[in-house]
Formats: sequence, C-alpha cells, structure tokens
Amino acid sequence: MFPNQYPNPQQPGYPPQGAPGFSAPPVYPPGGAGMYPPAAGYPAAGFTTAHPQAPMGYGAAPPCMLPAGYPTAAALQQAPAGYGVVSSGYPAGHPGQPVQGAQPLNASALSESLLGYKQIPSIKAEKFDAQTDAQILRKAMKGIGTDEAAIINVLTKRTNKQRIEIVTAFKGSYGKDLIKDLKSELSGRLEKVAIALVTPRNEYLAQRLYKAMEGLGTKESTLIDILCTSSNAEIKAIKDTYQKLYKKPLESDISGDTSGHFCRLLTSLLTATRDETPVGDPSKATQDAEALYRAGEKKVGTDESTFNMILTGRSWPQIRLILDAYTKVSHGNTLEKAIKSEFSGDITAGLLAIVKVARNKAAYFAERLHDSVAGMGTNDSDLIFICVTRAEVDMENIKKEYLKMYHKTVAQAISGDTSGDYKKILLGLVGH
Repeated sequence: MFPNQYPNPQQPGYPPQGAPGFSAPPVYPPGGAGMYPPAAGYPAAGFTTAHPQAPMGYGAAPPCMLPAGYPTAAALQQAPAGYGVVSSGYPAGHPGQPVQGAQPLNASALSESLLGYKQIPSIKAEKFDAQTDAQILRKAMKGIGTDEAAIINVLTKRTNKQRIEIVTAFKGSYGKDLIKDLKSELSGRLEKVAIALVTPRNEYLAQRLYKAMEGLGTKESTLIDILCTSSNAEIKAIKDTYQKLYKKPLESDISGDTSGHFCRLLTSLLTATRDETPVGDPSKATQDAEALYRAGEKKVGTDESTFNMILTGRSWPQIRLILDAYTKVSHGNTLEKAIKSEFSGDITAGLLAIVKVARNKAAYFAERLHDSVAGMGTNDSDLIFICVTRAEVDMENIKKEYLKMYHKTVAQAISGDTSGDYKKILLGLVGH
C-alpha cells in the first residue's frame, strides 16, 4: 500500500511483531483479500466498529478517504508506544511500525491534521543548560543596575518548559525565587512580558481568564481568544489549572460573568467535547449547512441552539467543509455574513472567531495582533498575550498571514507601536 515503509500484508507478522497490545495471526490478511478485515485490532474502511482487541480509541476509518486502520482522534492521543507520525507517504498518525523518519506521536501532529497546515514556531526547543541560564540571569540582576539585554536574550531563546526548568535551577542554586527577582528588577511592560514567559503556560492562560472576569465588567475578547481557539486537551488543562489556582470551577465564573447565548456558547466549549476526527465528511457537511441555513437566513428569527451545537461540536476540518457547503446552500452567501446578520453582541464575536479559526487559525491571530496595534495607542495586554503564547506554536505562520493581510511585517508593526526593552523582548519572541 505504501512501498518500502508499510509491511507487506502478505508477509508473516503483520501488523508489526512486537507492537504493544497486538496479537497478529501468522499471515495477515488472508491471501487475495481486497479490504483489510478488522482482525488483530486493525479495522478497515467500510467497517463501523473496531475489533474488540483494538487499543482504546481505534475505530473504523472514514470510508474511501484514508487507508484501512486510520485511527480516530482519541487514538491519536492514546496511541501505544511505537506508533508515530511517518514522513514518507503516510497520513499523520497512521499506525505503523517505527521507521526511519518517524517521530513520536504528539499533540502537534494531531493539531496539524486538524488545522490543515504545519504549525511553525518562532521559538524552538534547542539544547540548553538550565544551570548556566540561571547563572546568567543571576549575574544580570546582581548588584547595582540590571542587564536587561542578558535577561531578554535568555528568555526569548527558550521554550516555556525550558524557562520553568530555569526557575527551578535558579531556586536550587541561589535559594531565591526568579519571578520575585524579575519583579523587583524590571518594571512596566517589560516586567509583564518577562513574568508571563516564566509562568507555566496553562497557569498564564488561567490567570488571564480570571483577570478578564475580575471586578466590574468583563473582557469578553479574552474569553474568546482562549476558549474559542483551544483544543479539547488545552481546555481541560486550563480548567484543571483554574480550579487549583482559584479553588472554584472555571464554569462557575463564566456563568456568573456572562449571560444569554454567549454564556451558552462558552459553556459548550468548556465541556471540551468537540469532535477531533482529522478528516471531514462532505455529505454531513451539506446536512449541517442546510440546518444552519434553516436556523438562520431561511426563517424569521434565529434558532441559536443549532449554530451553537454545530460550531462548538464539529471538528475544524468539518467546519471548513460546512463553510464551503453553506455558500452553495445559501446561493452565494457566506456563513460569516449570515452570523453577522442573525446575531448581535458578544455571541457574534464568539461564533465568528470559531469560523475564522476553522478557516485559518494563523490568520485569526494575525488579525488579533493587528487589532492590538491599530489606531491610537496599543492594547499591550493582547499584544503580549499573542507574542507569548504563539511564539512556540505558530508565530511563523502568523507572520506570513500578517504580511499577506496588511502588507507589512509583524516586526514592523511591533516596532512602530513599541519602544525600548519592551520592543526588544517582543521582537525576540517573534524571531526578529
């Protein structure tokens, strides 16, 4: 099926001998079989259920779209050791024996299959020594004055996980809290960026959600930026962290600070039950497009629950298909235009964010970055959030989309709206 990589199905030992959780018959499949029957845990296209011996999460492949045995999204997250992303000819996450060029399956591989493009960060994990970096930071803050350049150089060259290791090494070597030292040595917006960088990612996101709802008023755009763009696993991690930090469920604060259709949208997203099947189904997309058309443009009033159910429950690839199907069903209108005409207020922004993320997540954040620097003044909170959280995810994609959309580089946008060490640390994060 895939020459030189996938084992010959006529040879003994198929699937790969020694693969955890599999007990293969001597020869697989029976000679001349046109479709792989669901034996030894490998379901095939056309089969609706997995073999009982299959590992958790392995289901039937979508017919006529993927090779037999292609796993479900749950399988991609729970695949046993040895099942990786193969570089030559396999779709991401296809189960096969470890081969040269294969990498351990991770959240990034699943994310790429769902988003439809490869995410490219501006900061990548490279070899480093936490002890050495802790020493550099200690020297930069010791005595009179502060070497901001040295601090910026270390923090913008490391991933969040590496920075947390540096925090631990700093405390182990000097008996001091790096975060407290940074707060005492830095100030203003530079301090805010530095502290965000040495805070665990999920903790930073939970804190940002809390601050968006703290006191009078709510910053709904923050809730949208985080909850409407995150995967199921990310939402679960944020909820767990929020509970640990604030001793109460995130859902309770969301329901207490928002209302109506917007509250129901966010509550649905917080269940973290979005389908994450890597491939969409065109026929179902047409059905959903028709349902959305009937719930909105084709009737007096709007059936908000249909929009909520479909846009919070379908996978990103499926929503992309629905967007195309909707234009056909509605005779040329887009779903974005329908949402704008049928809804108002925060629910409009939330639904549009989901649609934009489905179309192109990097373009969504490029637009949000532009919003933070456009016009008079700078929305530093949003600018810092985007630079800090996207640097090691997809900042290179965002930069590409930004240039395409606004005919200037992200570096030019940041340089035109910031100055001093604040500008330097942001430019370091975006890889300039």
